[in-house]
Amino acid sequence: MGLQNLCSAIAILLMSAVSVGAQPIPAGKPLHTIPAADIFAGVARPVGGPAAVHGTTSRGCFTGGVALADEGATWQVMRPSRNRYYAHPRTVATVERLAALAPSLGLRGILVGDLSQPAGGPMPWGHASHQSGLDADIWFADMPEPRLTAEERETIEMQSMLTPDGKALDTTRFTAPFARLVAAAAKMDQVQRIFVHPQIKLALCQWDGVGDDRSWLRKVRPWYGHYEHFHMRLFCPAGMTTCREQNPPPPGDGCGADLEYWFTPAPYAPAPKGTKKRRPLTVADLPAACARIFGG
Repeated sequence: MGLQNLCSAIAILLMSAVSVGAQPIPAGKPLHTIPAADIFAGVARPVGGPAAVHGTTSRGCFTGGVALADEGATWQVMRPSRNRYYAHPRTVATVERLAALAPSLGLRGILVGDLSQPAGGPMPWGHASHQSGLDADIWFADMPEPRLTAEERETIEMQSMLTPDGKALDTTRFTAPFARLVAAAAKMDQVQRIFVHPQIKLALCQWDGVGDDRSWLRKVRPWYGHYEHFHMRLFCPAGMTTCREQNPPPPGDGCGADLEYWFTPAPYAPAPKGTKKRRPLTVADLPAACARIFGG
């Protein structure tokens, strides 16, 4: 982004920050010096206009986002005070559809964690992704009866699906309904990936309810953490050229050598000495549209 474009983008931000509930940035400060998380965390409401995704899930934003309702017939939003229950309309519809399936899977409903901030973008803490309105976290927990109170939804802790030593899956907690929930999400055409702890991926590979068609397992990817919830990521909306798709998972069901890797020391080895800490993303690191959206 050239200096002239930087100055133009700053002017847009200054004139229109109020329209999305954001704090204006200091006049004349170049965008490449402004941490993007500071800007996007200050956006209080979705940005108007057609629903559009810009960039990637780890370096992007979106316009025309919508909020997932605080509660529905078969879901409750957790930690609503974070203001991270916004997403592209297709993502919100997918979460609602998954929640509607919950009773048929053996659950009363689902507890929904973070989606995205009102305009997406980097967050000050908690996630490197969830920026483009295509990600949603689903807790490994049944929606209780009676429902959680507003206070409980802010304070109740997620429950690990692992044994206390973290070396095995606790099968008294990770039960068949949760396996069916992950499978149901993975079988949705619009879902590109689901991230779970390696122990959960292994359990799904060995699950007797996996079915004859194991193709959905390809979408279920082992990743660090994710022992209390699973992370659901959608494909870019069809025809949306401003959205950058993640590369597809490797062929196969993901239950072979690539899963075995996660049970070696390699993924958990400390970073080599001298490795530089990744600097925070600035507004200039994001697609140009992510600065322009502050123009409303």
